[in-house]
Amino acid sequence: MEGKYSLPKDGGLIAGAVPRDIIHRFEKIPTSIFRNEREGVCYVADKIVKSIQSYEQSSFVDEAGTVAEPFVLGLTTGGTPIGLYRELVNRYNKGEVSFSNVAVFSIDEFYPVESKDCHSRNYRIHSEFLDLVDIKPENVHLPDGTTPMDKVSAYCEEFDNSIRKIDLMILGVGEQGQIGFNEPGSYAKSRTRLVQLSYNSRKVQSGIFGGLRNTPTMAITVGLKTVSRAKEIVLMAWGEHKADVVKRMVEGEISDMLPASHLQAFSGVEVVTDEDAAQKLTCEQTPWLVGPCEWTKKFIRKAVVWLCGVVEKPILKLTYDDYIENSLGDLLEKTGCTYDKINIDVFNDLQHTITGWPGGKPGVDDSTRPAPSTPFPKRVVIFSPHPDDDVISMGGTFHRLVQQGHDVHVAYETSGNVAVYDDVVLQNIDTAKELGFGDRFDEIVEIIANKRAGEPEPRALLDLKGAIRRAEARAACRTLGLNDRTNAHFLNLPFYETGGIKKGELSDADTQIIVKLLREVKPHQIYLAGDLSDPHGTHRVCAEAVLAALEVVEGDEWLKDCHIWLYRGAWQEWDLGMVDMAVPISPTEMITKRHAIYRHLSQKDIVPFAGDDKREFWQRAEDRTQNTANMYNKLGMAEYQAIEVFVKMR
Repeated sequence: MEGKYSLPKDGGLIAGAVPRDIIHRFEKIPTSIFRNEREGVCYVADKIVKSIQSYEQSSFVDEAGTVAEPFVLGLTTGGTPIGLYRELVNRYNKGEVSFSNVAVFSIDEFYPVESKDCHSRNYRIHSEFLDLVDIKPENVHLPDGTTPMDKVSAYCEEFDNSIRKIDLMILGVGEQGQIGFNEPGSYAKSRTRLVQLSYNSRKVQSGIFGGLRNTPTMAITVGLKTVSRAKEIVLMAWGEHKADVVKRMVEGEISDMLPASHLQAFSGVEVVTDEDAAQKLTCEQTPWLVGPCEWTKKFIRKAVVWLCGVVEKPILKLTYDDYIENSLGDLLEKTGCTYDKINIDVFNDLQHTITGWPGGKPGVDDSTRPAPSTPFPKRVVIFSPHPDDDVISMGGTFHRLVQQGHDVHVAYETSGNVAVYDDVVLQNIDTAKELGFGDRFDEIVEIIANKRAGEPEPRALLDLKGAIRRAEARAACRTLGLNDRTNAHFLNLPFYETGGIKKGELSDADTQIIVKLLREVKPHQIYLAGDLSDPHGTHRVCAEAVLAALEVVEGDEWLKDCHIWLYRGAWQEWDLGMVDMAVPISPTEMITKRHAIYRHLSQKDIVPFAGDDKREFWQRAEDRTQNTANMYNKLGMAEYQAIEVFVKMR
């Protein structure tokens, strides 16, 4: 989706302090970084619209309003351009642009696949863009996934030759540097051809096809040499899961193993990203290496934590030479502080993030504590995108809040029904039969047998899977001491309930469900998933839904005293430079948290949508929180068993 959510930012490069080419001197491809995907999409849409209009103004137009040769737009497919498609359709509907003098070439298609198959790239680009604007059918050129195998080589050559020019090419990039389906190992002179898809590429696509065994093993793709014909190229990358490949593509070396890196040798290329995808670029990750910075308290901490990692020392052992030799002289000069004062200030700042009272400790001075001491107890809402993110991500803190007497509510935003295997359903139905609660086993076997690969699951089956996940979530709540009958809320946001991996768009219906809950509870604390590397995007959409709801209740009196804490889950952790609250977890609490995670039996042992990480969720959670505790210890803090960390959004 077109994300408006962006991570909190504090301090950084001073805009305009030095020329842009100095700030971006580590980049081998010019890169424009926007606060969020929405702003980046609008920038690219502006470029497309202006390019089309400029072309028409400079071309001969006959009496029918047709140019002799249309403007040629190359388009990527997949998930990256969806927001752009929507914005272009929106601008067309407003009368701001016409595509009647535009020809489109898309860069890839699965093979073999029918163009009307809902999983095909042809189907998606038509349904999400081409069918919604005034482009002429004869100007649409999409690879044909139905070409017979004995003719596909000749077809690919013909398709390649038909691309005589490309005025503007819009690209995306895969997590392994793929351009289209140019897999790692693709060479710079490659042209349109049939390729074998790698296991990783098939795994990424398997969700929409209903499993790896149903996912095509081949695809037709435009080659890198063909892409290089474009007069201008814009590559878009959104989200934290693209941060590694953006870093390697923009600042690394050219390599066939990272096909997108070949763009460094092409002319007229621009990379457009949001801050999440750009976060590992030098100008974002270590901006003090490229220009003068605004040294806020948290930004100083970010730099000092980085310095500790570089020189492998705890905070209080850093020396003047460490600062000077690692490009942090600007920090000393701008703040007017000695290195030892900065050491002490940062040590104290980081120390003050640690608290055993996430809801605030009553009757104490809270001036250096993350959470205020009053009111006590607090009303708390923990938003959990899936029915297990709460215990995986912040199970220790969840338990601590309950044990310390706060009125804790957990809101499960989606049913999580697609993440339950069919055999788990049969096992539960069989258990119900054995317990004497009715025999529906054969009925469910028949429903499962009639499923069609890649199509939405039958609603009756989804309802059973949703019921299984609700029961597991309630069991986890009981493990942590929460009243699961009164304080566990199952929102079942409509955007998720498509029955397949591809979800619907966030709508007002989703927002209003959250608004209703917020106005009922009137929380003093909200815990929200800020983990944006969830491979299926549900975490991001759920974050957007809560933020949209908060905009609706902005004028409510209770919101003035409400603080929002962002947690992260099984996919990643917060950088210590950003952390506002760190909650130590004892060995006993770790066991309690593990048992709460165990209650999610349908997700144990084999996780249906685990991404590339093969560890079970409880293992990821424990490794992550223990690693965080170890990092605190290396910086000179006390040694803890584990730590869960949070960033304050407001």
